[in-house]
Order: sequence, then C-alpha cells, then structure tokens
Amino acid sequence: MNAAQQTLLSKIGEHMMHAMYFDLSRYLIAAGVLTAILWAGGRWLEVRRIQNRRAKRQDYTREFFSSIRTVFFFGVTTISTLVMREYGLVNFTIQEFSILTLAWQTAVMVIAHDAYFYWMHRGLHHRKLFKATHLHHHKSRTPTPWAAYSFSTWEAITEAAFVPLFLLATSLLGITYVGFAIFLFLWHMIIRNVIGHAGIEIYPRGWVDNRVTQWWNTTTHHDLHHSSGNYNFGLYFTWWDRWMGTEHPRYKQEFRKVTSRQGETVTGEAAVN
Repeated sequence: MNAAQQTLLSKIGEHMMHAMYFDLSRYLIAAGVLTAILWAGGRWLEVRRIQNRRAKRQDYTREFFSSIRTVFFFGVTTISTLVMREYGLVNFTIQEFSILTLAWQTAVMVIAHDAYFYWMHRGLHHRKLFKATHLHHHKSRTPTPWAAYSFSTWEAITEAAFVPLFLLATSLLGITYVGFAIFLFLWHMIIRNVIGHAGIEIYPRGWVDNRVTQWWNTTTHHDLHHSSGNYNFGLYFTWWDRWMGTEHPRYKQEFRKVTSRQGETVTGEAAVN
C-alpha cells in the first residue's frame, strides 16, 4: 500500500468516526431527553400511557445495542455520500444560503422522506421480507424512545439509503442542496422518530380533530402500528395512510381516549392491548 492509499484510508477512517459520533449523539440526545421528559412528567404523563403492558429491561438493552449497529450503517452512508460528492455524483454545499432556501429545501426533504419511508416500510412488511428485515424492530411491541434506531442490518441499510438517493436525484435535476438543510432534516427525523416510539401520548387533546394538525402523526399513530400490525406505515404525516387505506380504523378513537384521561390509573380497558 502506497502513501496516497494510506492517506485516503486515514481520511475515510477519520470521517467515519465523525459521522458515527454525529449519528450516535443525535440518537442519545433525542432518546435521552425524551426519556427524561417522560420521567419528569410523572403521573400527568403516565395516565397518557397508550398500552397497559410495559417494556422490560431486556427490551431497552436490545433497542440500545441494535441502535448502535444502525449508527454504524448511517456512518457508512455518510462516507458513501461524501465519496459520491467527491466524484461529482451528488451536490451539496456549506456556503452561504438564504433562510428561504433553507426552509424550502428542508421541507422538501422531509416530505420526500415521508413518502420514501411509507413505501419502504410497507414493503418490509411483505411476508417474504418481514422476517429478514423488519421483525427485529417489531420485537419492541411496547416501544420506547430507545427503539427509534432498533433495526436489523438490512433495515438499517434501507433506512440510511434515503439521503444519498435523495441527493443523487436532486443533483440529476440540477439542484444543489444546502448542507445545513440536510443537518436540520436529520435532527427532525430523529426527534419525530423518538416521539413516535415514546409509548406515552404527548400531543394535546383535540389534535386529531383539528383541520390543521390532524395530518401530523402522533405517538398513538405509530404505537398502534407496533401493537396491531399492518396499519399506520407513515412516519411524519397521515397522508399516505389515508390515501392508501392503511390507517388504523380506531386511530382517532384511541387518541381521544388516551388524551381524555385525567388522573385515573391506566388499566387494560383504558389502554391498547
């Protein structure tokens, strides 16, 4: 191995460590902060627990360590994206940008990811793919914030593939993405992800009955996916589930029931089994 190759490998290793540190930090901060909020909320939040069953210590352990594996694959994807940029296959910049550009690019990326996630997620539920790809995530039948990255190897790769695929598509369209828009998207993704796995409904009463907010996914929406199976495949919005007829038929009913509790103990009748 010559000096140039050694230098290249050294740079790749350094970038890999930075990428894994960034993704690990996002996961630990988002899941850790939400866990602390749920704990600090005490009985006020406890009555909003969606299921009557609770995650066990082995569930937390499995979720954490499989999430570390996912962080690795997100790091590999980051390196792959940087290599693609080096060869001119994708375009993104860290130069100056306007707030308007930042806003629309972040919004487009979020909406595109929601569509990607819905169809990818629904595809992983196919009987020929589920066991090898998505079953591991559904071992968290009672999810916790730490389940946000709890994927099998194949699912981790599929999840991480969105960013380079999206940047490749926008680059072919002649669009240069702002690096900070990608940064905001990644933080939005993990925050919404841990909220979806919180196990306790944190959105206010009436959320699903308001014309403005009803399209925004709640914790109950994704929790029903974990407890009930082939419903609610969307990540950020309810659009695709509504359009494709895959929204849980009792979603709004369950959300109203959970958010209307005031001080009573969660029982088998009050929670989703």
